[in-house]
Amino acid sequence: MRHTHNEQAPPIPLTSRDNPRIKQLRRLAQAGGVDRRAGLMWVEGDHLCAALLARAGVPVALVSTPAGLAWVETWRRQNGLDPAVPVWTVTPALMRHISALESPAPIACLARVPAQPTWQGDAPAVVLDRLQDPGNVGSILRSASAFGVRQIVALRGTVALWSSKVLRAGMGAHFHLHILEGCEPGDLHALRVPLLATSSHHGQWLHEADLPWPCAWLFGHEGQGVQAALQAQAALTVRIAQPGGEESLNVAAAAAICLHASVEAR
Repeated sequence: MRHTHNEQAPPIPLTSRDNPRIKQLRRLAQAGGVDRRAGLMWVEGDHLCAALLARAGVPVALVSTPAGLAWVETWRRQNGLDPAVPVWTVTPALMRHISALESPAPIACLARVPAQPTWQGDAPAVVLDRLQDPGNVGSILRSASAFGVRQIVALRGTVALWSSKVLRAGMGAHFHLHILEGCEPGDLHALRVPLLATSSHHGQWLHEADLPWPCAWLFGHEGQGVQAALQAQAALTVRIAQPGGEESLNVAAAAAICLHASVEAR
């Protein structure tokens, strides 16, 4: 078919696994989706890509199968996607080669990891103490965003917050938040708001506690809980009533309950 000057020929998909771009993308996607040294991350799926474009700026490149190109055109119309952003078109087979997912999405972004923000000492915060499960961490970030707590402090030993698994669990919440990673317990002195800790076996009942606002909620390791040194720094320790008799709550569920309680107490 001959194309007129008003028409644009569809891009020819990359097909070779030996292409340097493909090798770079596969290394990144297969290594958890984030390379802190290079400052790059792999963002896969139309929902996450749209959230990134709407809230976090310009990606390095879009990576799309032919089936994903409709989203690219939509983002150009609706999000003002910079036409200078390259679109690397790949075959579905090559996207499966790149992706670490069992069912890869037809669209992805190569993006820059946001720069570490400055501490907001007087702002409410969520502090993550060595949490390991990406699903838990992503869910907590989503709850924090939903309840208006924008500052996230991840202590050293916490799973990488910009990894693909945490991004997927966060469902785009990352791009609303100020995320500080690799922090040390001593860094928490930068927070000028009360630190509130959770416990499964001691402390005031959450529904009876006089919760300060703003505050910083501290959530600990799934198995070990909040480390003792940090627990000692807390202005208040609370526990959640469980009339059903379970020993403890999942940390992501506990975080959602605590953050909602903070909203109610404002």
